[in-house]
Amino acid sequence: MNNHPDYLKECREQEWRVELRKSMKAKERTALERVKMPEHEPEVRSRDHREVNIGLSEEQAVVEAKRCLDCADPTCISGCPVGINIPAFIKNIERGAFLESARVLKETNTLPAVCGRVCPQEVQCEEACFYARKLHLLPVAIGNLERFAADYERNSGKISIPETEKSNGIKVAIIGSGPAGLAAAADMARLGYSVTVFEALHELGGVLKYGIPEFRLPNEIVDVEIDNLKKMGVSFHTNFVVGKTADLDDLRKEGYRAFFIGSGAGLPRFMNIPGENYIGIFSSNEYLTRVNLMNAAKEEYDTPVLFGRKVAVIGGGNTAMDSVRTARRLGAEKAMIIYRRTEEEMPARKEEIKHAREEGIEFHMLSNPVEYFADQNGRVNRMRIQKMKLGEPDSSGRRRPIPIEGSEYDTEVDLVVVSVGVSPNPLIPSSVKELEVTRWGTLVVDKESMQTNIPELFAGGDIVRGGATVILAMGDGRKAAAGMHKTITDNVLNKK
Repeated sequence: MNNHPDYLKECREQEWRVELRKSMKAKERTALERVKMPEHEPEVRSRDHREVNIGLSEEQAVVEAKRCLDCADPTCISGCPVGINIPAFIKNIERGAFLESARVLKETNTLPAVCGRVCPQEVQCEEACFYARKLHLLPVAIGNLERFAADYERNSGKISIPETEKSNGIKVAIIGSGPAGLAAAADMARLGYSVTVFEALHELGGVLKYGIPEFRLPNEIVDVEIDNLKKMGVSFHTNFVVGKTADLDDLRKEGYRAFFIGSGAGLPRFMNIPGENYIGIFSSNEYLTRVNLMNAAKEEYDTPVLFGRKVAVIGGGNTAMDSVRTARRLGAEKAMIIYRRTEEEMPARKEEIKHAREEGIEFHMLSNPVEYFADQNGRVNRMRIQKMKLGEPDSSGRRRPIPIEGSEYDTEVDLVVVSVGVSPNPLIPSSVKELEVTRWGTLVVDKESMQTNIPELFAGGDIVRGGATVILAMGDGRKAAAGMHKTITDNVLNKK
């Protein structure tokens, strides 16, 4: 008889999961309506930075968990870039084992409270849910349940720390403390490596801190997740710019045997149209960083930022939504999205578009700025917009916007935020000349191992993708950790 603790635990889990299946028939489960996420009222939340979504109660979470059919072939797992055991964590919620649910999440997800808030589950795990694929019903609210389990654990004060293997004494460096870097750091720490994360900014979290407003992702949530990594033994150095403070050769001399580059895509893009250099025209990166990371909206800080009464944000992604909703909270009387396609083509999450509309954001579709004008002091006061129509699909699969001749019109603005994409951070590629890069400045990697053309260098997230979601970046980090471990095992550990 097998008395191994893991085997016995698996047997017990199978027993209670069978009991849960018997407790309700599938027909009863599918008859349950999806539990709606409670939210703060738009007229209240649009005047401050409180988190929009309130979170599920225990009762609501259990009811929503009952909708999960615990499928024999859980396609939701294959829809998750980090491979969370989704049925297991949800069934633990159904039986009231909330702390165990959080523990299951953290087996593969370093940042469950973050992902439960900002990941686009609707086009990943929830899109792959049996309800959506086969029944054409609203999928199980996997993201909301993930947030619930992580929040319950944090609020209980009984936060589980993933187990780590005995130290192997090998040092690895993680460049960047964004989601890709944090995921790589966690997995390497689990495997027994001595992990150090180098962050260029004064706070940890990368895009989670500078790019996502607190009404979507409170900084406290990010800090708690990072604190868990510290308890796993991961070291962090802030204000450390790899390529300036020290280069890779310096770190090699300090004994680091492998590197993960997760330095992101912080280089803003502009449209190169007349007047784009006037005062009052920001990139979304600069605007959000000043407000989110440098507290420009708080009276006790002296970080400069302009406050606009009539604000236009150019773009249709999540960052554009974050920017325009931030402007609203900073007192804009009129805050509008200018987007050259229709809402159907917008890359922003449907939830973010919904929240923006509720908060009074204006949407100007099939519109594109062509010129800016300024007052005598050089501050933008007007923009010229050209109407567009949609043609055939382009390389992105979306229909290509085509200008309509003679359709230009002017509108008053005193603040413009340009959110039309970002380019990879060029610092590492410029300091490591032999690194292979694409014509877009992204790093070339093996898609399975995330290894670059330099054997000890791995990379993932926006520096490879040029712009991606938090969870895709984390998936890259996990792949890279597995790749680093294999390379080190083959070249170092097996030769000891």
